[in-house]
Parts: sequence; structure tokens; C-alpha cells
Amino acid sequence: MQRGRSIAANLLLACVAVGYAAPTTSAAVRQQKQWLAGGEQTPLWPNSLAIAEPELKGPETASQNVSRPTMTVYRPKGHNSGAAIIVYPGGGYQGLAVGLEGTEVCDWANRIGMTCAVVLRYRVPQTWWHENCHCQYQPRPFLPLEDAERAMGLLRQRAASLGVDPHKIGVIGFSAGGHLVTAISNVAVRSYALVDAADRLSARPNFAMPIYPGHLWSGDGGPGMDEVKLFDFDPVRADAPPTFIVQAEDDPVDDVRNSISYFLALKAAKVPVEMHIYASGGHAFGLRPNRQPISHWPALAESWLRTIGILPKNEAKSR
Repeated sequence: MQRGRSIAANLLLACVAVGYAAPTTSAAVRQQKQWLAGGEQTPLWPNSLAIAEPELKGPETASQNVSRPTMTVYRPKGHNSGAAIIVYPGGGYQGLAVGLEGTEVCDWANRIGMTCAVVLRYRVPQTWWHENCHCQYQPRPFLPLEDAERAMGLLRQRAASLGVDPHKIGVIGFSAGGHLVTAISNVAVRSYALVDAADRLSARPNFAMPIYPGHLWSGDGGPGMDEVKLFDFDPVRADAPPTFIVQAEDDPVDDVRNSISYFLALKAAKVPVEMHIYASGGHAFGLRPNRQPISHWPALAESWLRTIGILPKNEAKSR
């Protein structure tokens, strides 16, 4: 969020207030049961292990002030292609949109034969925007990235029991979760001390899908394409996985140049990348169908997954 940052920030905060408002304890329990229906929940870290806490601002709920992260696995009810995807909900690294950008994504993934793991509760909140310098920078330690790396190792460790090919596990994320997709796509080593055997397995995804991502475009320079570049804390490696990007040009929260700058960096690194920019769609559209062309992006994503060999090419497409 760079150009018009105060307006965009207010929009995001309003979205968080509406979409991630802290429920009462009983409501939080009901929400958690609804989100977990049909899924297998696993703590990311051993209960006996002390892990760093985020900047807690109140009691922990299903989608806010998360200090003990979890992963919930949803298996396809019909044909299992052997592929799997890990979902990172958005929320500005302040809260988690676990419905729109979490379990609803798994509904789609399961329909096309993929095992789906929702990192429903990675550690939040963490501050990215700093008023003293009117700038943003990546916090250290970057807790959501630690959780994302841990989840990938755990899923690869369980791959055989889940009927998953460990070489066909990718990630998808939305908004801040989209940024988390780009972060785990470009890590060289674990960002934390290894805990157990799961951490000795690769954290690198086999494919990546950042959807309306933020925290990428540095905002440097003017409107010219030559000045569209990433923040220094967003390096791109030549071994980043094949990537599929979607964003709306009229996104009022995360400028479309977040996607464009990442696309150009991947292209420069010779990483296979496909990008779809739509004229309208705003922010936080998820996978819900509407009358706008942008709502058709899941079908394009499925075609892309078949093109790169994650899903079989000879199966019928599903909406």
C-alpha cells in the first residue's frame, strides 16, 4: 500500500473491522467448528515448544490475535489427483479471512481433485507500516513465514498417508497471504532453528498462486514501467516455482503494481509466470462468482495447473 496509502489503509482497516471483527468466546467456538467441519486440524508447533508471540491486542480468537497456529487438512471427496495446495488467508497481517480466503478455497481445490491444507491461523498481528518513517518493512522474525515453512514440512511429512505426491504441493494466498506466497517461494533455508524431521524437508512449493498480493511494490519512482520494482525485503530467486498471479487494476487496497512488479522480477529471473490483470474487481473478491469477468479466474487457474503438470491434462474441467 503505497500511493494513497492513508486511503488504502483506511479501506483495509474497515475491511478488517467488518470481516475479522473479534467475536465473543461462544461465537468464536461456533465459527471454529464451522470452519473445521470435515477437516483434520493439526498444531503447527509442538505444544511444549515456546514460540515467539505476535503483537497481541486482545484475547485469541479463531481469526485474530493468533499465538498458536494450526493447519487444517481437507481431503477430496471424489477423485484424488495426488496434488495438494496450502492456503494462506489474507487480512493485512492483522487478522485472517478464514472463510472467504480459506475454507472456500479448499471447496474449489477439493472439487478439482486436490488435497487442501488451510493455514487457518498463522500468527498475527504483526506491524508492517511504521508511522515514524512513513514506510513499511518486514518484521523480524517474520512469524507468518515461519508458520508457512513449518506447514509445508509437515504436509510433506504426511504426504504418503494423505495420498499426496510430495513433488506436487503448492501454495495459494490472498492479499497479505499473497505476499506470504511470494515469501515462501523465494526462501533458501528455514528462517528458524530446525525442530524435528519435518523441518529437514524442503519448504519450497512446487507451484505458487499469489492473488491480489500486497507488500511487494516499493512505490519508488513515478508511473513509468521502468520504475516498477520490488521492496528490498522481497528478493526473487531463479529457482522460484511456476507462478500464477491475479489482480484487479482498480484494487483500492493493494496497488496493481504489486503484481506487476513481481511478474517482471520473475520474468527477469526466467521463472515461468502467468498473470491476469482485470479492469475491475476491487479487492478481496476471493473465488465467489459474480457478474464480472474476474470471477472466472479459478477456471484459468485450473487450466494452468493442468498445463504445468500438477493436475492431469486429460480430465474434464470443473468450475
